[in-house]
Amino acid sequence: MLTLIVITGPTGVGKTAAAIEVAQQLGCNIINADSRQVFKGIPIGTAAPTPEEQALVRHHFVQFKELDEYYSASQFEADVMALLPSLWQQGDNVVMCGGSMMYVDAVCKGIDPIPDISDEVRQAVKQEWQEQGLEPLLKELQRLDPIYYKQVDKLNPKRVVHAIEVCRQAGVPYSSLRTGQAKSRPFNIIKIGLNIERDELFDRINCRVDAMIEKGLEAEAHSVYHLRHLNSLNTVGYKEMFALFDGTMDRHTAIERIKKNTRVYAKKQLTWFKRDPDIIWCRPEECLTIVKNY
Repeated sequence: MLTLIVITGPTGVGKTAAAIEVAQQLGCNIINADSRQVFKGIPIGTAAPTPEEQALVRHHFVQFKELDEYYSASQFEADVMALLPSLWQQGDNVVMCGGSMMYVDAVCKGIDPIPDISDEVRQAVKQEWQEQGLEPLLKELQRLDPIYYKQVDKLNPKRVVHAIEVCRQAGVPYSSLRTGQAKSRPFNIIKIGLNIERDELFDRINCRVDAMIEKGLEAEAHSVYHLRHLNSLNTVGYKEMFALFDGTMDRHTAIERIKKNTRVYAKKQLTWFKRDPDIIWCRPEECLTIVKNY
């Protein structure tokens, strides 16, 4: 039976190591489901699989996009579904590893058919946001799609901007295109969520941030500082480093803020994934046993 083994969970829990162990045992490839690890040039801050780890098992969708390239969950869904048939020819199992909630759901459940956004629409909305702020876009969203306006996180520019892009491109309310119905997949899906005690997870996150600093996160962030306006860099680790370079945050505060914001993100991930009854939860070291016994 063709099976996609999904290994997910909060950041810093140990997904990459568990996925490599499972893939080695099953003799299969790994599909990366991390929305930031797809970009080139930022391997330290995104904790991308190292060259040594990638040499152990073939990884797909790791550092294959330029920082200024647009990439979305719907594109990821299409790319993975196009790749899977060739991977199935090599064996009945494929591992997908990552904590990006929308990417995991895109492959497992499907994304509603949203029209591709033209460069003209995307640039126009982006320029309005940068020049006028979010408030005018929120007023437009309230007028074009009052249903989604009531649902959207009004402090999340990415969600608001995307909704406006879709409304303008499609000419219909964004909410009218969101069916929420899962697509059927021609393969079995096993979802394994890795988790550990909260204090242990937070300690791991703090230690990983310290390790990133030692590996050169500051220099890596400085190398892309001139691209700080890009969405690919609007993420924990780089935002705090950019504040350090701007002089609005000292180095110690920036590092501590990275740790704090990463912990907050981990809690958001757990909240999202724990709504999914199909996920089998276990500690990282139990992952392979769960797969073998399934």
